[in-house]
Amino acid sequence: MAALPHEGTSGTESRDERLARNVSELLQELRVAQAGVQFLFGFLLAVAFTEHYARASGFEQVVHLVAVVFATASVALLTAPAAWHRLLFRQGQRPQILRVANRLMVAGLACLATAMVATVLLLFKVVAGPVVATVFTVLIAVMFVALWFVMPLRTRADDNGEEDDEED
Repeated sequence: MAALPHEGTSGTESRDERLARNVSELLQELRVAQAGVQFLFGFLLAVAFTEHYARASGFEQVVHLVAVVFATASVALLTAPAAWHRLLFRQGQRPQILRVANRLMVAGLACLATAMVATVLLLFKVVAGPVVATVFTVLIAVMFVALWFVMPLRTRADDNGEEDDEED
């Protein structure tokens, strides 16, 4: 395969160099996402041990559990690519690692967005009531969907598939 030019590099980059860079970039992106999900997960775990939680309505407890389940799924999905990378390190599996890790990360981000939206619903319901909670939850959900999924997918569609999935 011919070497491909890349922004920020001098000259061209070989397929192996590109794959190594893509794995490195993916792992760095995962570090950013993991920090947020770990913070959220800790918060959600702590909430269950508060006095207010014991008095929470059934709806509030269900929303909390939904948030915990999706935060847990997000932790699993967002840490899986690091495990794949470590277990397949130097096995010539970078293309497979990137393909699987990309899917796991997108699924992990979807779970993280769901956990965040459920957490917003829970907090706003307790603090501001059901009407305000509904409005803000819908706004937050739309924001996540637009910023994390719709806008990037529209940009990708506008490129008419010019970039390879293993590229940036």
